[in-house]
Amino acid sequence: MKRDERPKLKQAEAVAELLKKVLGDKGLDERLPRYQAWLVWDKVVGKQIASRAQPLRIREKTLEVRVDHPVWMQQLQMLKPQILRKLHAELPHCDIEDIYLRRGNPGPQTIQVEENFIDWQKEHLTEAEQKTLEQSLAGLQDNELKNEMRRLFIRQKKLSKAKKQ
Repeated sequence: MKRDERPKLKQAEAVAELLKKVLGDKGLDERLPRYQAWLVWDKVVGKQIASRAQPLRIREKTLEVRVDHPVWMQQLQMLKPQILRKLHAELPHCDIEDIYLRRGNPGPQTIQVEENFIDWQKEHLTEAEQKTLEQSLAGLQDNELKNEMRRLFIRQKKLSKAKKQ
């Protein structure tokens, strides 16, 4: 469609609204509040527990948490109801119903690497790509959300560039 044939846009939409629409079209808008558990985990469980246990993934309505020691697993097993209450207090719409504890190192090395791993981290964004990214985030008022979205967009762009090679 040629530019002059397109209907004129009455007002530009905010990125946040566009994201809601895109996520809604994919059916992800209902699951998004669950994943905010990563953002509040340290606050909910405290620094001491957070150093020993970190969220790993969400399956259905169960938060899977990796714990570094069996004694801590036993302790967290008893604290599950309290942790769930605190999670729901912080994130009323998260609808996480259970916590599954898994033994392992809760550090950053818990990310599972697929067999066909793509080393996307070595990719670099051009100035034009960075400028486009910042323009897409300009409408967001919440700095924390803006920073998280920036990280997400940068990772996605790097991954896309790495896959093309």
